[in-house]
Amino acid sequence: MKTWLMSSALALSLAAFAAPALAQSAPDPDAKPGGDIVITYKDDVATLDPAIGYDWQNWSMIKSIFDGLMDYVPGTTDLRPGLAESYEMSDDGLAYTFHLRPGVKFHNGREMTADDVKYSLDRVTDPATQSPGAGFFGSIKGYDEAASGAAKGLAGVTAVDPKTVKIELTRPDATFLHVMALNFSYVVPKEAVEEHGADFGKHPVGTGAFRMAEWTIGQRLVLEKNPDFWTPGIPYLDRVTFEIGQEPVVALLRLQKGEVDIPGDGIPPAKFQEVMNDPEQKARVVEGGQLQTGYVTMNVTTPPFDKPEVRRAVNMALNKDRIVQMINNRAVPANQPLPPSMPGYTTDYKGYGYDVEGAKKLMADAGLSGGVDTQLFAMNTDPNPRIAQAIQQDLAAIGIRAEIKALAQANVIEAGGNGSAPMIWSGGMAWIADFPDPSNFYGPILSCSGAEAGGWNWAKYCNAELDAAAAKADSMVGEAAKDARLKAWSDVYMKVMEDAPWAPVFNEQRFTMKSPRMGGADALYVDPVSIPINYDYVYVNQ
Repeated sequence: MKTWLMSSALALSLAAFAAPALAQSAPDPDAKPGGDIVITYKDDVATLDPAIGYDWQNWSMIKSIFDGLMDYVPGTTDLRPGLAESYEMSDDGLAYTFHLRPGVKFHNGREMTADDVKYSLDRVTDPATQSPGAGFFGSIKGYDEAASGAAKGLAGVTAVDPKTVKIELTRPDATFLHVMALNFSYVVPKEAVEEHGADFGKHPVGTGAFRMAEWTIGQRLVLEKNPDFWTPGIPYLDRVTFEIGQEPVVALLRLQKGEVDIPGDGIPPAKFQEVMNDPEQKARVVEGGQLQTGYVTMNVTTPPFDKPEVRRAVNMALNKDRIVQMINNRAVPANQPLPPSMPGYTTDYKGYGYDVEGAKKLMADAGLSGGVDTQLFAMNTDPNPRIAQAIQQDLAAIGIRAEIKALAQANVIEAGGNGSAPMIWSGGMAWIADFPDPSNFYGPILSCSGAEAGGWNWAKYCNAELDAAAAKADSMVGEAAKDARLKAWSDVYMKVMEDAPWAPVFNEQRFTMKSPRMGGADALYVDPVSIPINYDYVYVNQ
């Protein structure tokens, strides 16, 4: 089963299509069960609550602690059943019936049921949860009422019996099965959420391959093997220890000494050429493509970025080639929200060219020829402060005087979510697709629902007409509608670029390193959906 190819081609003629109870990935014959690994990060993890966590750092941790109805084959973008061993789709594409695996237990020992699925989906769409992923569930019947607080829970989600869940949609949705594989749809036990309240993200309880063993804030986080995991033989590792507060350069040195297995923040840009020029170190590097775009957001509700002329001027002011050179050419300049390898990318669109004089004219047209003061938020891990300084210099050339606020990742995300950041350089938090479909670059980061408090739409951009066009595009199911659907998405993003809530900067490649003792396919270390690493399937050789 393919991801976007499969989900965007769900033909309505497949009446009562039944997905087989697909086997889990065959165990790696070279895998050696047991062992501990050490991973470093500069900043602490913000949360491990699947309804709230939404950054590259906690993404794979959450995926190892929790499960959803659907899943992906490790190291690939191929969908497979997860907690649901099979599912059926109605002939009109408006209803899915999921049959749950028997005997799946939460880490607290209780068996998971359909009521837990219902509770989890109701919780993530409850406005009180302030989930940045709530908008993903917009096609489920009753979403608008639940999201507005007018109703308690999703009318379209029903626990038919302890092992059967029925989900009804208001429209055919080409992305629905992907959504059921997202962290936000992961199943949580009500009693654990109620016990810990707002601190559930520090005391996570799921059904996943690993369970929480220790979390000393600011120091270390330890996951241990779940002996009751529902996939036999998985995970291979006994423990994964995340050491917090490690500068990336120090982490690299510790990797070279054999004290660290994976530097979580990646290869420090200042050391990249040194690493790649050393055959021994280069042999430990894993490179993979990714569906990523790095961008500058502009809060369209805050002056001066409430003026489209100013936002377009910012796009024209940025010297993207120079910024790409700053990261050792590990990216290509971007001209639109979608990366080039994403279906729906508009190949003949040139974007806003680098044009300082043209940008100055736009500033004058906006009545700001004398310039303006603002703030540019950025993550404080290298190279992001340096990139922010380059952006600052480019903006100064057209009269935008931007004070840089270099903060920890969690603080930048908070400022973006609550709307207090006029501009954000997204580096270190830039968008990497949750699933390989053009809709994923819109719903959470450009739609009206994503602009709600706590959402990931840091530009606070809301265009109701585009939301309607996006919904129409995702209602186009069937192979015959595939080309029309991708054209519709292209049109959406071209309109976004006209409104210019973002200045796309570059599309990045992924590079990570691993110690010589680490085993498992390279794809697991640049997993396209368990970003950055699939901890469930890696192992140690020593």
